[in-house]
Amino acid sequence: MERRSVRFDHLIKMTDDTGILEHGFGTIPRRNEGYSTDDQARALWVCLEWFKHGRPEDQQQLERLAEIYIAFLLWAQKEDGHFHNNFAYDRSKEPEMPSDDCLGRCLWACAKAMTAAPAPSFAMVAESIFQKALPQVDHLRYPRGWAYSIAALGMLQRAGYDIDLTSHIQELAERLAALYRRNSAPGWSWFESEITYSNAVLPWGMLWAHEMLNWTDLLDIALSSLDFLIGLSQNEAGQIRPVGSQGWCRQGYRALWDQQPIDVMKLALASAKAYELTNMHKYKSAVTKCRNWFYGGNDLGAPMINERDGSCCDGLSADGPNINCGAEAVISYLMIEAIYEEWIQH
Repeated sequence: MERRSVRFDHLIKMTDDTGILEHGFGTIPRRNEGYSTDDQARALWVCLEWFKHGRPEDQQQLERLAEIYIAFLLWAQKEDGHFHNNFAYDRSKEPEMPSDDCLGRCLWACAKAMTAAPAPSFAMVAESIFQKALPQVDHLRYPRGWAYSIAALGMLQRAGYDIDLTSHIQELAERLAALYRRNSAPGWSWFESEITYSNAVLPWGMLWAHEMLNWTDLLDIALSSLDFLIGLSQNEAGQIRPVGSQGWCRQGYRALWDQQPIDVMKLALASAKAYELTNMHKYKSAVTKCRNWFYGGNDLGAPMINERDGSCCDGLSADGPNINCGAEAVISYLMIEAIYEEWIQH
């Protein structure tokens, strides 16, 4: 596929002076649904990627958006370094349990900001948030939080950050590897007994761990699990078919619907990392197939995005695209375009 002109209109529309709103009714923001810190971390990440790849005329707007998102992270961080995730439109905290996923996403976004910030003051804020959150890594309980944290720590280690993060990476990688060994079986090369959401984050984290530690068994686990997921995530025509959210996937059962843009984006993210480390063409091909999914290369031949404003449908169901366009979906679309941009430049 050719390079396309990416627009940020919908991202801008979904963002007010507090942060990016979580949900949309069609392309209109649903203020009564409020905000999630998860989405601020994702939106910060996408702005940093497009600050690097985007048009010069977009950079001032992207920097303004990134400042809103990182200010949200600064506000949402608790005294113990963790983050409150869910906020109502009036900025009041909604009841919740602490989220490992949220912590991991925030660590990753701050690591990106520390290594690719548009201004020194921006990196300083990101480092302050990161340093305060770092002790919480030892208390993470769930694998997606481990994987995000490995990637964040690995990025900083690779950039020459002045604190040795190897022991944290090693501990988290060993936990993820143990989980894989416990649950994998013939015909099931996976970390858990069920494949649910944001699945490709797990092999992505293992790829980062291998890059940092140079342990062959970590690479074996990463590629075996990623190959299994790529194989599972294709239809008979070779198009991407992510595991559906209406029942997920386990041995002997696989849901077709609803397919989520974020799962397609994460598969592209892991495939791009695998291509970076192995130079194997099949992973580059997987990135292209993931991008094609957004433009109609899917089970229904249905485009998921509107190129006029950069909006993206929330999911693909048996009846067609979900016409609501929330934060997670637009970020997933913009991220996959940024990932694909890397391959245009190679």
